[in-house]
Amino acid sequence: MLKKFVNWMKPLPNREVLFKNDEELKKKYKSWRIRMFCGMYFAYVIYYFTRTNINYATPSMMETYHITASKFGYITMALFITYGIGKFVSGVLADKCNIRAFMSVGLLGSSIINLVFGFVPSVSLLALLWGVNGIFQSMGYPPAAKGLVYWFSPTERATKWSLWSTSHTIGSSLIGVLVALSIKYGSWRAAFYLPGILGLFTVIILLLVLTDKPASVGLPPIDIYRNDPPVIKNKTNMSHFEILKKYVFCNFYIWILSISYIFIYFIRWFPLNWGTLFMSQRGIANHTAAFLLTFMPLVGSFGGLLSGWCSEKFFKGRCAPVIIIYLIGLIFGLWGMQKYTYATTSPFIIGLFFALVGFCVAGPQTIIGGLYVSRVTAQESISAACGFTGMFGYFGAILTGLLGKILEKHSWNGIFITCYFCCILSMILIAFTWKKEKQGMIKGNYK
Repeated sequence: MLKKFVNWMKPLPNREVLFKNDEELKKKYKSWRIRMFCGMYFAYVIYYFTRTNINYATPSMMETYHITASKFGYITMALFITYGIGKFVSGVLADKCNIRAFMSVGLLGSSIINLVFGFVPSVSLLALLWGVNGIFQSMGYPPAAKGLVYWFSPTERATKWSLWSTSHTIGSSLIGVLVALSIKYGSWRAAFYLPGILGLFTVIILLLVLTDKPASVGLPPIDIYRNDPPVIKNKTNMSHFEILKKYVFCNFYIWILSISYIFIYFIRWFPLNWGTLFMSQRGIANHTAAFLLTFMPLVGSFGGLLSGWCSEKFFKGRCAPVIIIYLIGLIFGLWGMQKYTYATTSPFIIGLFFALVGFCVAGPQTIIGGLYVSRVTAQESISAACGFTGMFGYFGAILTGLLGKILEKHSWNGIFITCYFCCILSMILIAFTWKKEKQGMIKGNYK
């Protein structure tokens, strides 16, 4: 049984298909590219349904289980720890597995966890179960990153990757609406049952829609089809460990991006994890707070999409200038959130600043963790490189679990000062890549 499962997870075999003409080849390639993109996009929306739903239900769950902010932080930390480590492990495994099976298994496990979550009676079991959910959740991003690299060439990848990255924010915003309605008209537990059911149906769809690399359906590699070779070309005689060592572990740029990602994710997850509690303590009703928080991921989808377009349109594909511009805007958005989030303030103003934070944090998140990484590593190590960077990002997310302690000792002002500091540190790190990135893009190589 185990042997059959392992074989099912392995890369799909290459198919040799002869095309009558170039028009037939072009038609089939276009069809499969749309099919893969849409499948991976919808799958990751549902992945976010089964992960970020807990963020919107925070005040209601704290009231149900009679726990403090710092204790609830341990539940979210459980997922971040397992997800962060699992993201790298999954990245390494995804490079050796097929996209369809890997993505489906992760969503299946996460969906089952969500269906069980509402029945758990104690906080310790909640933390344990949510930690297990992090393991399954870590299986979502690496195969999607692999799919984007194998189905879309470097010169078109900025817009495609940023478009796919809106799945993060669309999933976060839609689940916010679902949780707000659940709290208002029923129970927060429904916010776990419904995503679990949707996840099971989505697994069936993925098994029918997705495949693996282009060669698995008889198509030539994307770099040959579009005559657009990757920036870094790997030597074919290298072992998998040698590839990881050269293009991930010993890659200076991967380390710079990974450390910067810690600060980006810390800022990103602060409002997602603590935003509803922040607003409720400023006198805003729980269901209203959950609704207002949806502005952050919803507008964030446009921020991520625009970041890739700006990179190609104004900076010849360079990433560092776009990231720094977004981080400057992020500081202003955080300041507005800190200053104007009160029950006496117009909900439009509150939503506007949450939207600005979402917009400005989505740009660096999209570029650093995907597009930038894909340009400084080999195609054969893309899942591992993205998983490695993502693991560091979730170290930052793990640290947001400690915000309960900062809140109890230094109030919300202490948390916002920490976020400003993270923005500045991230800008300094990205600035180190500015000159070298420009040289690398011109030469078409990173060394």
